[in-house]
Amino acid sequence: MKVHDSMTRDVQIAAPSQSVRDAARMMAELDVGVLPVGENDRLVGMITDRDIVVRAVAAGHGPDTPVREVMSPQVQYCFEDQTVEEVTANMGDIQVRRLPVVDRDKRLVGIISLGDIAVQSGREQEAGVALSGISRPGGVHSQC
Repeated sequence: MKVHDSMTRDVQIAAPSQSVRDAARMMAELDVGVLPVGENDRLVGMITDRDIVVRAVAAGHGPDTPVREVMSPQVQYCFEDQTVEEVTANMGDIQVRRLPVVDRDKRLVGIISLGDIAVQSGREQEAGVALSGISRPGGVHSQC
């Protein structure tokens, strides 16, 4: 099965100049935890609810802080014509639960998540394999 058969096509994009407040509102309205960030018809980053909490709120930045100041500029993505098997293996390797999906011109066409894959009949095992890779310990943590 190809990624384009499993992905979510209707993806909202945040602008790097938008405030983190606007991005958080978009996330709340859409009931999502991540937004691709785009500028001039290209992906330039990703912003997550965790980015807003850790890189903005915890660092003392206000709600009008531009998305570009707290987004992750490294965009991991997959192609719409890749197989789901390839993508789930990659998701486990790079420890992400969702990836933007681009066409071969690297234009955003969707997003794929472990949830999208898990609800496909017969794909539960692939989602589980990816999740086990994603959930592996990532290093020293302090919870003092």
